[in-house]
This record gives sequence, structure tokens and C-alpha cells, in this order.
Amino acid sequence: MSAAVQVGSAQDATAKAFLSRHDGLASRVPDNARRAAATALFRERGLPTLREEAWHYTSMRALAGTVFSEPLLPVGDEGKLAAQLPDLDVPRAVFVDGRFNAKLSSLPDGVTTGAPADGKLARPDRERIVALSEMLAEDGLTFTVPAGVDAGTLMLVSIGTDAHGRPVSFHPRHRIELAAGARLALLEVCVGEGTYLHAPVMEATVAAKAHLTHVRLQREASTAFHLSTLYTDVAEDAAYESFTLVAGARLARAEIHARLSGPRASVTLNGAQLLGGQQHADITTVVAHDAPGCASRQTIKHVVTDRARGVFQGRIEVARIAQKTDGYQMNQALLLSEHAEVDCKPQLEIYADDVKCSHGATIGALDPEQVFYLRARGIPLDQARALLVRAFLSEALDPVAHEAGRELLETAVADWWSARA
Repeated sequence: MSAAVQVGSAQDATAKAFLSRHDGLASRVPDNARRAAATALFRERGLPTLREEAWHYTSMRALAGTVFSEPLLPVGDEGKLAAQLPDLDVPRAVFVDGRFNAKLSSLPDGVTTGAPADGKLARPDRERIVALSEMLAEDGLTFTVPAGVDAGTLMLVSIGTDAHGRPVSFHPRHRIELAAGARLALLEVCVGEGTYLHAPVMEATVAAKAHLTHVRLQREASTAFHLSTLYTDVAEDAAYESFTLVAGARLARAEIHARLSGPRASVTLNGAQLLGGQQHADITTVVAHDAPGCASRQTIKHVVTDRARGVFQGRIEVARIAQKTDGYQMNQALLLSEHAEVDCKPQLEIYADDVKCSHGATIGALDPEQVFYLRARGIPLDQARALLVRAFLSEALDPVAHEAGRELLETAVADWWSARA
């Protein structure tokens, strides 16, 4: 059946092209119940619009009219692709245009790739970007860490290309499962060249007393699009700690849904967005406290220059059963241009009566007195500005205890600033 999207805008052509790809894919990957539900939702409603509250600050118009094709193989020189990999001596799984690349990968035991099994956390029947990924997903990674095992570090790398001179989109589905008492540090890196859409969906299940550290670095090409969605469920006495650094893509949105499902579970969702030119980046979080005695921490920082725009939407939901909840949320923005913009929308939805929840936001420019202080001591203007920006970001990076992950982030911050010096 052909597309029936009736949005009435230039986004129609893009949405219809996605649906046509699904119809062609059906001969290779038959619909199951989840894929059928996702396709039905996308066929009915298409891409998100500004009329929807969750997408009020982020427009999909940048994608309008672009027909994203299915990636083709081969994708280019593997030596050139290998040069884009971080220089870290850890096991890695590399996906090129959404397809697993065995030659560039070195997998530990317990990792499988290929068509992902049905997940339990993602909601393709509700979220349009998740529905899009569900109906077009062909590949992905699954890593199950057994009970009590410390799996060390795994690097998950996505490389986007324009090897065939046309825009492509890829929609990998990844799943991480930590059994009781297990541990893992996941370093997720997204890079590439050219025009493409990378729309991954990841599910992370953290069982009782397990611990997942997740460092995410998004440095997609400047003409690329990145729309990621993460779902995590954290059980009793377990912890999920993440840091997301956004420094690439023309249009980016990182959406995180975290559920604290067991007593004394904890979630940390820190991040930073470094934006310039006409970039638009959005971090949206939904943290659901569904058990007593749980804690969540969020600190999101933005450094925005030129005509770029940053967005942070954060919602904390506290169920009636979730007494003794401790939720904290802070958004801080540093504007380096009079044309830069940051939009912040914190939300608290609380049904319990014994809780401690707070949120705050600050937006400002570099302090002229601090700049003058450094200049008066012989520090050039560019170096003075760089020192103050790095000091602003250092608080956000401090909680990243994983040595390799922190080094990865610090290098990206330095590279971003040096490119604008």
C-alpha cells in the first residue's frame, strides 16, 4: 500500500519516501507486530511538527524535500573509514551507514549483530522517530552481560558516508542488557562525512545492583542529521550514568527516556552541546520515578555561537508510590553571539508527597570583567575566552570518571574550540 501521509507540507515527500522504502524492505524483512504498528503510526502521522508540544522547539523542516535512500554496499575505502575511529585500545563494534562492519570491529564475547530481536522498552506505537527506525531497521547490536560480570569497556562507533553521492538514512536498533550485579562502560561515538540521516534507537536494561556507564559523543558531519532515542530501565540498587556531548550535525535531537523501576535506583543524565554556524540541537529527557528512594541528576550545559540554537526539555515524573524521591535538574547556557539562542523547558510532574525535586536554569554571556582580568595579565583575547569556556564546561565533565571516555570528550571539546579560534 502506498503512503497516505497528509501533513500538507514539504515534509510529505520525505515521509512518503521512507514509507516506500519500507514497502520494498518488506520482501526481505517481513513485518512483525511491532513493525506493523510502527508503520501504521508513521503512515498516518508522518514526521513530527512544531504543533506538537514535545517538538515545539525543534522543526523537521531541515529534512523537508530530501529523499533519503537506502545505503548501498560497498561504502568506500576502509582505510579512510578506519582513520575516523578513535585511537582507543578497547573492543569495538563499528557500523558504517548503519551496517555492521566486521573488518573494522573487534567484538568481545557476548556481542551479537544483525536483525535485532523485539525490544520491550521502545514505544514505536507512540513516538514517530522511533516508529521510523522500527519500520526501517535492518541491523543493530545486542550485548548481554551475565550476572556479576564486569565486561570492561565496549566502544560502539557509527560512521556515516555519502559514498554514492546521494543522501542516505540508516536506523540501527541496539540493545544492552546487564544482568544482576554486572558492569559495563559503553563509549558511543557518531562521526561521518556528507549528507545522511542517522536515527538510532537503543534500549538499555540495568538489572538489580548492576552499573552502566554510557559516554556518548555525537560529532556527525556538518551537513548530516542525527535523531537518536534511548530507553533505559534501572532496577533496584542499580545505576545508569551517562554523559552526552553534542558537537556535530546540522540538526540533532537526543531523546532519553529513563525509568527507575526498583527501590534506590539512580540515573545521571549529564551533557553538553557545543554549537556554531546554523546548527540546531535538542536534548530532551523524560525521567520516570516509579519506585521509592530513587535519585536522578541532570546537568546540561550549552555553548552556543553564531546563529546556532540549543534546546533542553527535561521532565521528571514522580509516581505516587515513589516516596523519598530525590530529583535534580539544571540547565546552563553560555551565549557567545548576540544571534545565538537557547530554549529551556523544565517540567516536574509529582504525585508523591515526600520528595525533594528541584530545577534551575541560567543563561548568559562571558563575564567582561573576567575577560579583562585575564587580558590584564597578558593572556590574548582568544585564549582568555577559551579558558573561560573550558572552565564553564569543566563542571559538566567532572563526573565522567571513565578515563578513556573523559579523554574522548576533552579532545572533542578542544577540537571544537580550536576550529573557531
